[in-house]
Amino acid sequence: MSFIDLPADRPDLPQVTLPSCVPALVPAYRERLAALHDVARVRMYDDSITDGREFLRRIEGADLAVIAGFHIADDVLQELSGHVRCLVFSGTGIASFVNVPLAHSLGVTMCNAERYGDASVAEHAIALLFEIARGVGHQNASLHAGRWFDEGGMLQLQGLTIGLVGFGGVGRAVARIADGIGMRVKVWCRHPDREPLAEFQAESVASLDDLFAGCDVVSLHLALNEATRGMIGAHELDMLRPGSILINTARAEIIAPGALVERLRRGDIHAGVDVYDHEPLAPDDPILALPNVVTTPHTAWKTVRALDNVAVQNADTIRAFLAGSPEHVVD
Repeated sequence: MSFIDLPADRPDLPQVTLPSCVPALVPAYRERLAALHDVARVRMYDDSITDGREFLRRIEGADLAVIAGFHIADDVLQELSGHVRCLVFSGTGIASFVNVPLAHSLGVTMCNAERYGDASVAEHAIALLFEIARGVGHQNASLHAGRWFDEGGMLQLQGLTIGLVGFGGVGRAVARIADGIGMRVKVWCRHPDREPLAEFQAESVASLDDLFAGCDVVSLHLALNEATRGMIGAHELDMLRPGSILINTARAEIIAPGALVERLRRGDIHAGVDVYDHEPLAPDDPILALPNVVTTPHTAWKTVRALDNVAVQNADTIRAFLAGSPEHVVD
């Protein structure tokens, strides 16, 4: 563990602390947070921790804290609220890392990063879909093991129907790619926008039941909040036709606990999953024992461009908050 402390000779400036950092974000944060030296003292730790007491020790005296992958327990949140005025998150899914209603009640402002990795996450969703359809990774492993891959039955995606649950930035980016490879696009969202639907020749459907029952592929693209937590359950998953594919690069908690594993155990559908209820994923997690799922370790957003976009946006958000004009505030 090491940290930077800039500028060390300006005790009059507010303190911004990054107490724990996802390794992939360290280079981008080193560059972008250091640029705040004219408005704040910046203390940045370059390791990743899980202990709440150590977290509190590191943010002692901080006015703002940057949260990069650390899950804040309620007791930790209550204690830090005595001096931390703002939590700045390195992503969109704040609800996975902090009790949002409690933070509001404690008067802590929360800001996130928005639209920083729409293209990156969309490309990863399509990559999971292609791996399930064509098994490129499996074929590569077979050849390296000295086996000539001679299996048929691979899936052509052109002409299939993909259903998108949610149609924000990531959903629209997925629609653009899917339309480009000749897939039909259906969309379920609470407030459908006709212009982007028309742009991607997408059809809006009235209900989740219609989407799950009528598509070859279903891809989830919703933010996690109290309205979306657990909204996909056994009922919706049962509507997937044999041979269907489910992709989740959004949040695991959108699916009711255990429902996806139970559906996959029937063996007649496939899934591509990048997000999990508990991360890092335990080696004995039941999803890893299933042959009909492709898993990745929550890396959909971790492209070089997206990582830098997060750091730039967080730095701009800190500057705006300190100037009295908060941006990207989570309601």
